[in-house]
Amino acid sequence: MEELRAAALNKAQALGASYADVRVVEKKTESIGVKNGEVESLTTGENAGFGVRVLFGGAWGFACSNRLDINEAIRVTETAVEVAVAAAATLAQPVKLTPVTAVRDQYISGFETDPFSVPLKDKIDLLLTADRIMREDAKVAVASGSIFTQREQSHFSSSEGADIFQDIIETGAGISATAIEGDIVERRSYPNSMGGQSGTRGWELIEEMALADNAGAVRDGAVALLSAPVCPSGLKTVIIDGPQLALQVHESIGHPIELDRILGMEASFAGTSFVEPSMLGNYKYGSDIVNVTADATIPGALGTFGYDDEGVPAQRTDIIKNGILTGVLSSRETAAEISQTSNGTARADGWNRIPLIRMTNINLLPGTWTLEDLIANTDDGLLLGTNKSWSIDDKRINFQFATEAAWEIKNGKLGQLYRSPNYTGITQEFWNSCDAICDADHWQVWGTPNCGKGEPMQIAHVAHGVSPARFRNVQVGVGR
Repeated sequence: MEELRAAALNKAQALGASYADVRVVEKKTESIGVKNGEVESLTTGENAGFGVRVLFGGAWGFACSNRLDINEAIRVTETAVEVAVAAAATLAQPVKLTPVTAVRDQYISGFETDPFSVPLKDKIDLLLTADRIMREDAKVAVASGSIFTQREQSHFSSSEGADIFQDIIETGAGISATAIEGDIVERRSYPNSMGGQSGTRGWELIEEMALADNAGAVRDGAVALLSAPVCPSGLKTVIIDGPQLALQVHESIGHPIELDRILGMEASFAGTSFVEPSMLGNYKYGSDIVNVTADATIPGALGTFGYDDEGVPAQRTDIIKNGILTGVLSSRETAAEISQTSNGTARADGWNRIPLIRMTNINLLPGTWTLEDLIANTDDGLLLGTNKSWSIDDKRINFQFATEAAWEIKNGKLGQLYRSPNYTGITQEFWNSCDAICDADHWQVWGTPNCGKGEPMQIAHVAHGVSPARFRNVQVGVGR
């Protein structure tokens, strides 16, 4: 691989490219899904290839191949330069890159047990055991579970002298039960919906989830919702649990602060952003207690790595400080547009895609409350738990979320269970209504392995650290 990378870089420089990089990526995946006592899906995959990116005449060119040999590296590099030449003919202004110190380094994610070393039978048996427990009540019509593992090894080299190897393991799992009675259909999930929980860890993460031990609570939770009344409507005080708040951060903070969206360079999949560069340092994004970071250095989190796909080191950046917008997610190209340096968030979904600005671990920092005290301090409100569905406009201003369950809070105590809760809001108003956040003991990083962006589509693996938090005057019961 070293000779292949050198051949590509040498050819790019010989052809007159002002900058070039090459990424060689090998990826291995395994995914298991069970449903109602049967193995519904079992997929394994391995792929390898490389991509060459060049700057020529102030424009980008990119080409890639899954043929890992020197002659192919030269051919692909020539194609990348041809693409850049064509792009330069219609260029409004030349691309500029902020500087980065070129390093020779490696990053290997930590794990105790390689998930690929665990026998397939053991994984299937674990899921089927949880599945069986969830179906012990006849009202549970659908029980499902999944386990996903991935190992990605990448080697990045640039014409500036960077040479970086990364080896990252990911593991994730989750279960859910769907209960039906008449025309009422309700679901409960563990440890989160939409695939559960995941991180850059090994099989020990699955063991800590204790899927089978929690399957009974998932079953009972889904069945209990069938007889619960529909969540009431109106302006409410709400406490939002960690899994739901993680998605709230993702949609209404994480995506709006991507600088390519802000600059109008990315709009094809999910729109742009209401944020403007002039807002940095003065825009009141949230209340004074709202502090948000982008931190790609958290051990074991899904959005953690050593270097991004431009060779910029992983780092922690303040995004919102005491409610004020202070930072955005940037690449070397976009950072130059606002006279900053890249904070290392340009990542690609494999060897055949160009790097885009992607979230890392976008975190709402913990406050000072225990959840017990926060509930006790709430006279009249709702506790909302676990995402069911979401929607947000293409500027990331107006949003609507539904959760799997809600519980009444009356005079500081949890009471009635409700089904079909949902809430809506406007991003700035919502975050400015936050008046309490639970402490570090309640803080957890939730993996999001399915963040889509770009055209052609790229899927990023990101995460969000949150504690439950309270928000005032939130519209609950949209459309009722």
